[in-house]
Amino acid sequence: MGSNLYDKIVSQRGSLENLVARIPGFRGYQDKQARRHADRMLREFLVSQLDQHIDHFKRVQNDILDRKGLMGMGRAREVQTKLQTYRDMLNAAAPGYDGMWAQMKIESEDLARIYAFDEAQIVYIDKIAAAVDAVEETLNNDGDLKQALSALYDTVVESMEAFRLRDDVLTNLAQSL
Repeated sequence: MGSNLYDKIVSQRGSLENLVARIPGFRGYQDKQARRHADRMLREFLVSQLDQHIDHFKRVQNDILDRKGLMGMGRAREVQTKLQTYRDMLNAAAPGYDGMWAQMKIESEDLARIYAFDEAQIVYIDKIAAAVDAVEETLNNDGDLKQALSALYDTVVESMEAFRLRDDVLTNLAQSL
């Protein structure tokens, strides 16, 4: 999955302008002095957005419990755990870049690749929001709840894999310098 996902993210490359438009105050990584701040700002933005979707999913979980009883909660708990794990992964990542990240001279192609992965994380957060909405809609319309929960779970797993790939890109970049 990693290689295909990597290719997908890099081929759908966005731009610094797309990130700046989505994250208030974000100016990018070009300036070495601003990198730590920019990276922390990105993580905080992603975590705050994800927190909103986790809270929404918790409300949906309560509705699942009310309407379906405990039988509907098994997969919902798995999704909740995966969402929280992803959130914790994003939240814990920022301090890890402080040393090497701030000192690197990054070429424009490498910078574009990093921005592509950052933008992909924002897109994944949006996909998670849509998948949570789909679970809620499925519940309200007596649809296939198991399928909707599985789709949300799969989206979170892919989001986590994309974030790990970003870490790999940064690690490989640091090792090549």
